[in-house]
Amino acid sequence: MSDPRYPIGKFSYPSPLTAEQKQQYLTDIEQTPARLRAALHGLSDRQLNTPYRDGGWTPRQVAHHVADSHMNSYIRFKLALTEDAPTIKPYMENLWAELPEAKHAPIEVSLALLDSLHQRWMLMLRGFTDAEWNRTFRHPGLGPMSLEKTLALYSWHGRHHVAHVTSLRQKMGW
Repeated sequence: MSDPRYPIGKFSYPSPLTAEQKQQYLTDIEQTPARLRAALHGLSDRQLNTPYRDGGWTPRQVAHHVADSHMNSYIRFKLALTEDAPTIKPYMENLWAELPEAKHAPIEVSLALLDSLHQRWMLMLRGFTDAEWNRTFRHPGLGPMSLEKTLALYSWHGRHHVAHVTSLRQKMGW
């Protein structure tokens, strides 16, 4: 791994998605809570508070960040489904990760939230029509984002952060 910030590589979007890719990305999102829970299983408080790289987040912060990020994504999907190309409000993820609850709260709080959130999210995503995958929202920094591209992004996002934890475990021999 040449860059520990990107243990599975940087995000890329193979547009347009094939039906098989879309199904794989849906499965990835569906499995993110279980994969994250498994990656974090059995870590002590000391281990949960160990950054995965110099200047990086701890596994605890990663757990809370994934919940924060996926809540935002879920809302963005709903906005894109119910409004005409809405402009979404981004959030300062680095600052959110420095808030006291993100640095100290038990990870189970966010893992339970992810379990429920992903159940709801999958009920929505599994029923999409082709037209719904083409709906968009506007991100002030990234521009227009189709829901199909956002699906690919969040498939990557979950795997990316699980790999932060699993690569730390491997590096530290946990």
